Amino acid sequence: MKTIESISIWDNGQTQQATVLNAYAVNVSLGNSATFYYSLLSESMQQLAQGNLTMSGDDYSAWEVDNYAWDWIAGQLNLVITGDYVVPVVEEVVEEEVVSEIEVSEEVSE
Repeated sequence: MKTIESISIWDNGQTQQATVLNAYAVNVSLGNSATFYYSLLSESMQQLAQGNLTMSGDDYSAWEVDNYAWDWIAGQLNLVITGDYVVPVVEEVVEEEVVSEIEVSEEVSE
C-alpha cells in the first residue's frame, strides 16, 4: 500500500478524503498484459473507491519492478504517491499503581 496526496471522493452523500492507495495484480498474461485491482482508502481504511486497470503494450513491456507498476497505477488515476503506507502502532497504556511511602512502611512493619 502507498500513501497518496489526499483527494476528495463522494461517498454515500458525503465527501470523504482518500489518503491510501492499495493495489495488486489480479491477472498477468506473460508477455502481453497485467490487470491490477486498486482501491482508494480513507485514513481509517474505509474503502471509498475501487476498480481494475489493465497495463499493456509499451507500458507492460517497461514493467520490470513493482515501483513502476505503482507509478503507472497512480498516473492512470491522477494520484500523487507520497510514500509507503506504514501500519500505525498502537501502544497499550498500562496503568501503574502508585503506592505511598506510608502504605509501604505499614506493610513492612506487619
